[in-house]
Amino acid sequence: MSDKPINLAVIVGSNREGRIAPVIANWLLQQLEKNSAFAVEVIDLAEIPLPSNISNTPHPDVVSYCEQLAAADAFVMIVPEYNHSYPAILKHAIDFGYKEWQAKPVGFVSYGGFAAGLRAVEHLRGVLAELHAMTMRDCVSFQNAWDQFDDQGQPLRPEDCQAAAEVMLHQVKWWAEALRSARANQPYTVTPTTQE
Repeated sequence: MSDKPINLAVIVGSNREGRIAPVIANWLLQQLEKNSAFAVEVIDLAEIPLPSNISNTPHPDVVSYCEQLAAADAFVMIVPEYNHSYPAILKHAIDFGYKEWQAKPVGFVSYGGFAAGLRAVEHLRGVLAELHAMTMRDCVSFQNAWDQFDDQGQPLRPEDCQAAAEVMLHQVKWWAEALRSARANQPYTVTPTTQE
């Protein structure tokens, strides 16, 4: 066990006008303030001017964004469900990285209507597996999210989502520490080498 904080990047995965994502992000940050294991950085995709094309000569904004990904030991994605899946902006942001995702855990806070964003999460699991990231089994989900928060941005049933957050963050912490140690002892490679 390391005393070094886990560098956790919270990715706000929506850029839709009128989004509730900032309310959910603020709630998550309040939960993270209770946990000294994490050093948190927020990456709000609505505030990053990522270019539409993925180039061999990356734009400075892309370089900066990928440096944020590389510095993270773990991620939590705040994921809305649009049309039974996750937003295009999130897929676009994921695709700018490759090695930056490898051998790192990813947790989810999802939201939507009846399905609470869980279909979006299931689609993301396959994408992130292709990038050699480790997705957490348990997640936090908000069904009909617009009706779940009061005017101060606090959940109407805090005990349910707080308990789910504790479980998800416990898993993120365990995997982050284990994988950070493993990467330090032996850099992760996609294909086996002759020395293995």
